[in-house]
Amino acid sequence: MKVENKSIIIWLFSGCFLIFLMVVVGGLTRLTHSGLSMVEWKITGSFPPTSETEWNILFEKYKNTPEYKLVNSYFTLDDFKSIFWFEYIHRLIGRLIGVVFIIPFIFFLIKKKIPKGYLKKLIFLLVLGALQGLIGWYMVKSGLVKNPAVSHYRLAFHLITAFITFGFTFWFALDLIYINKNKIKHKTLKQYLIVFLGILVLQIIYGAFVAGLKAGYIYTTYPKMGNEWIASIITSQKPVWLNFFEMHAGVQFVHRYIALFLLIFSFVIFYKSKKSQISENLKKSLNLIHITVVIQFLLGIFTLIYSVPVLIAILHQTVAFILFSVTLLNLHKIQKS
Repeated sequence: MKVENKSIIIWLFSGCFLIFLMVVVGGLTRLTHSGLSMVEWKITGSFPPTSETEWNILFEKYKNTPEYKLVNSYFTLDDFKSIFWFEYIHRLIGRLIGVVFIIPFIFFLIKKKIPKGYLKKLIFLLVLGALQGLIGWYMVKSGLVKNPAVSHYRLAFHLITAFITFGFTFWFALDLIYINKNKIKHKTLKQYLIVFLGILVLQIIYGAFVAGLKAGYIYTTYPKMGNEWIASIITSQKPVWLNFFEMHAGVQFVHRYIALFLLIFSFVIFYKSKKSQISENLKKSLNLIHITVVIQFLLGIFTLIYSVPVLIAILHQTVAFILFSVTLLNLHKIQKS
């Protein structure tokens, strides 16, 4: 690592932490059914309501939404306040991310501290961040029109964009730390990790599908779905293939078995790393993937059988983020070995 790049690295890791925090708060927002409490999206204005008059104005706007009319018509002002704060904090972190990315970027640009070849990369990160904000509103908007629920496709788009933004930010920071550019070694392990990462991204998308459709509340048994290995309802409606994208049971089924495949694949990576001629430090680092997958798998089962309790469910999502990070870190280590 070059000393002159230290401030850039700290800046990028700060962005990584804020994105991680935003995903966690976003998960809490979803689990507490708070995501549709704010019906307006404004670029300016970050202060919450400070008087009863301001609270009542927001509450009246909320009363015009499908969620209030069809689900929460019994809500009082105090009930509304209880769901408002998670969404407010979620959006506030999003604005903070924008400030943390843009202002230091301008400073580094003026001071000519941006490393060679990184200007386009950093602009790319800024574009991803802006896109994430737009997708967030696009997602929320889907729950303010007719049905009091956001589109699970838009939710998945919003979540995976956050992971992608984090991934590139994290990778660029690692590039500045490990600046050596030796030839790529451990080709087999690298290929395994790339495949594992691809399947993990698919699993994250299906996790968002499960969340968006609230598919975790049905078939709360494991390993069977009720009394069946494959819920018969999945094949009872035509076309069958669409049921694996839009039916509660079908989406849960896919999420279950991708998780099982990832667990088995992590054992394969664990075994391959033990047999490979690599450093002990790299072996220990690769072991983190296996350990994290096991924890994540168990959390997924507990989330299911206990009908999605908030604490376990948010731990399940948080560990998914950690697994994504650990996988990227090891892929980077192998590439830079």
